[in-house]
Amino acid sequence: MQERAGNEPSPALGAIASAFVAARREGHALGAFPGAVPATMAEGYAVQELAIARFPDAVVGWKVGAIARPQRERDGDARLVGPIFRRALRRAIGDEPVRFPVFDGGFAAVEAEFVFRLAGDAVPDKHRYDADEAAALVASMHVGIETAGSPLATINALGPTVVVADFGNNAGLILGPAIASWRARTPESLTCETFVAGASVGRGSAASIENGPLAALAFALGHLAARGRPLKAGDCVTTGAVTGIHDIVAGQSAHVVFDGIATLRCVAVAHGTAA
Repeated sequence: MQERAGNEPSPALGAIASAFVAARREGHALGAFPGAVPATMAEGYAVQELAIARFPDAVVGWKVGAIARPQRERDGDARLVGPIFRRALRRAIGDEPVRFPVFDGGFAAVEAEFVFRLAGDAVPDKHRYDADEAAALVASMHVGIETAGSPLATINALGPTVVVADFGNNAGLILGPAIASWRARTPESLTCETFVAGASVGRGSAASIENGPLAALAFALGHLAARGRPLKAGDCVTTGAVTGIHDIVAGQSAHVVFDGIATLRCVAVAHGTAA
């Protein structure tokens, strides 16, 4: 699905990708989906590939998100992925709030995440993984906040084919500290609570992720290898919104208390003003 010489993309899909890339680069909202909504996940990922090729930054990780059961294609995947770019990977340092940009008139949210960082490269032609095989590739497990975002305010309402078309509705990752002895922890023991503007908006644990965080990583490993994008050493992979998807606007702050591990703090700012 990647854009290559001699394999010219559909002009319609290319126009969608270009519209999203331009909106993200310029920081402006889109009033409507810029073309015909992709009819299948394959079409959505084709747009994503074209947009990655046209976006002026390197991919350093991937977000994994769940697809609601009523929205899944028959015999289709339960999850979707989107790229995390180098400039959108921010590291939490102590108690200092991390600033991140949001699109005025677009969509923005924060999501509490458990994040894997890979120790080694995945096998390029291996397209199926189980949890144990995925765990063998992990260097560390971290706490984090996905800063979900899109120039299109209605992205989630339009369904998963639209979500994957626009980078999986990802606008960045705030990476927190590693979890000590993570292999000895059960998903039920990894709990957290999210606050926006000082109010609690959700509480949960890694057990809320279907079949657990390693299942999400296993999906990403197989899916991306099949796309010709096998994961590499150092890549970060988020595993799913643990407490939900929580809307945020410029000027609001948020924090996530990862019980017994760390508290991550962030503040949404207008596009173009984040550090």
